[in-house]
Amino acid sequence: MVPIPYYLVLSAAMFMIGAVGVLTRRNAIIVFMSIELMLNSVNLTLVAFSVATGTITGQVLVFFVMTVAAAEAAVGLAIIIALYRRKQTVNLDEINILKW
Repeated sequence: MVPIPYYLVLSAAMFMIGAVGVLTRRNAIIVFMSIELMLNSVNLTLVAFSVATGTITGQVLVFFVMTVAAAEAAVGLAIIIALYRRKQTVNLDEINILKW
């Protein structure tokens, strides 16, 4: 069995990669994928702690996070498609429809 610190280090690395992707990238699709990566790192942490403590609470919580991620994916992709149809770009610097 793999020790829990290995899972936590992997989860922290995944979260940091996602956070750097959100903060540095300007492409809406890459930002969207980075957010999904951060959600998956949280899921990995929840499952690791759930297995380590011997309870099922963390695994049940993962289903709720996955439900939110699925809804976010549907709404996020719809917004990205709508922005692309209107502005012909997915670059976040060029999308200014919410500005005055």
